[in-house]
Amino acid sequence: MDQMSFHHDTVLSDVHMLLPNTCHLMNRLNAVGQPVFTSKFKILSDGERLKKNSKEDEKKDVTVTERKDGEEAGGNVVTYLDEDGDLDVRHRPRKNPAEGIIRDLASPIILKQSSPILELDDESLDEANNCCKDIVRIEHTMATPLEDVGKQVWRGAFLLADFILSEPAMFRGATVLELGAGTGLTSIIMATLAKRVYCTDVGEDLLSMCKRNVMLNRHMMDTEGGEVRVRQLDWLQYDLCTDTDEFSWTQEEVADLYDNTNFIIAADVCYDDDLTDGLFRTLYRLCSNLNHSCTIFISLEKRMNFTLRHMDISCEAYDHFRQCLSQLNNLVDRQCSFSVEQLTCNFSQFLLYERIDQLELWKVTAEYNRSGQARSDSDQSSVNTTLPTV
Repeated sequence: MDQMSFHHDTVLSDVHMLLPNTCHLMNRLNAVGQPVFTSKFKILSDGERLKKNSKEDEKKDVTVTERKDGEEAGGNVVTYLDEDGDLDVRHRPRKNPAEGIIRDLASPIILKQSSPILELDDESLDEANNCCKDIVRIEHTMATPLEDVGKQVWRGAFLLADFILSEPAMFRGATVLELGAGTGLTSIIMATLAKRVYCTDVGEDLLSMCKRNVMLNRHMMDTEGGEVRVRQLDWLQYDLCTDTDEFSWTQEEVADLYDNTNFIIAADVCYDDDLTDGLFRTLYRLCSNLNHSCTIFISLEKRMNFTLRHMDISCEAYDHFRQCLSQLNNLVDRQCSFSVEQLTCNFSQFLLYERIDQLELWKVTAEYNRSGQARSDSDQSSVNTTLPTV
């Protein structure tokens, strides 16, 4: 624990920071010494979604009246301003604790690091089996360095999960590949409808956490046999590893992936230019090896930052993502063609989070050209120069 500290590149997901009425419980340290928390996310029923929407409509009808004297007039919310016109926040007065009540001091418990191979104990298994079908339990870390952001839950995963749940007929019985799955939340939601989900990422510690989350949510899987298989897929190497490791692919799985994959999904994975380049090269290689058409859904949050280089607000990672989309859309290839479309995000919200305007969902359709011939050397050269390079 003494070695744990915050650095300049430490980031914290808004899901963990802003989610209301949620208690994040730390239950262990992972193999690299990071605290692991467990959070529960509820899938809203039809009645709960209607109730939520009605409350949001009521909030929009509330008018805000600005008065320096703080008197109420014409609205339910009163804004107080100080002498300079700045917002003056007035806190509710706190009551003194009742006399005679003595609270015990809270003492932190130093946990031991878990072994690389982590299995669920009997108590966790019983809790998972008895958990309600509308509750998703996710183990995750918080406030990680940039290279470990996959161990957190991000709003893009919720947006993609909402889209999946709003289109059950589209995904039912499908074979799906998720790239950069992180904690596995979106793959778990997808497995409530799909026949098989290949949940992929890179790094043994992250994949172990993802596999544990899959086991914690077995109650969510489709009763007809929906399953999640956690596998390693490194975009920078594009290697479907078939070694004997726990997260390696079998030859049968590789064949199943290329023969039967209907959809490829990715949620909030475009935050680094090199990784974004690797993502699009991986998408191209995968779709080129399929013998049928495939649909890709990519969700992301358009993050705005102030940079000294521009001395202004910029969205460099998002701009690079859009450039890669444009290159893929304009790619000329005899075997496969791509079309890009941005989808509206007006579908129902099944999970509690803040669906901000910066959340986007993109659809890429990879059309297989049945009359296409094998690529010539000139075709391959054209592809290599068109796709982004590291």
